[in-house]
Amino acid sequence: MNLPVFFAGMSMGLSLIVAIGAQNAFVLRQGLRNEHVFVVSLTCALSDAVLITLGVTSFGKVASWLPWLDPVMRYGGAVFLVWYGVGSARSALHSGTALSVGASTRPSGLAATLLACLAITWLNPHVYLDTVVLLGTVSTQFAGAEAWFASGAILGSFLFFFALGYGAIWLRPLFAKPEAWRLLEAVIALVMWAIALKLLLG
Repeated sequence: MNLPVFFAGMSMGLSLIVAIGAQNAFVLRQGLRNEHVFVVSLTCALSDAVLITLGVTSFGKVASWLPWLDPVMRYGGAVFLVWYGVGSARSALHSGTALSVGASTRPSGLAATLLACLAITWLNPHVYLDTVVLLGTVSTQFAGAEAWFASGAILGSFLFFFALGYGAIWLRPLFAKPEAWRLLEAVIALVMWAIALKLLLG
């Protein structure tokens, strides 16, 4: 086992996904709601695992084979993030949208939650930039040990998303107040719109 390369992959992966983004905001909110936390955390981690593997093994070939992929993912992701942000903004503005610690007053179904999680993950070009492009590029520095680098990055992703999802329970007393929930929804909306703007501006 090549521990130095393994931990290099883990630290690099964590440094990329810890920053606030659409995925993290979604996982945090699900954790605070205590809704489908395991499925959401697992979906994000498995998606990262697939993309990290793709990046380490063939990121260069993908870009040359599919030159249309970048604009399609960029504009499609921007549209989805704007739409998702509008939903969060509505929740932030309407005091009648009551949210409670634990289960929400209007819990989302598993299918709807899973589809939203997949869309936020796979329609977000920043996910591809972090996993396929950046990690794929860095992995080339470890010729012959790319598998250990990828394994470290994948484990880092699993650790982060499950820690974020289940660790959110420590914040639940704070979010027992409707004002805190509305503030969170407002922050999520701003994050979604900021990412969408960056995508549209290229």
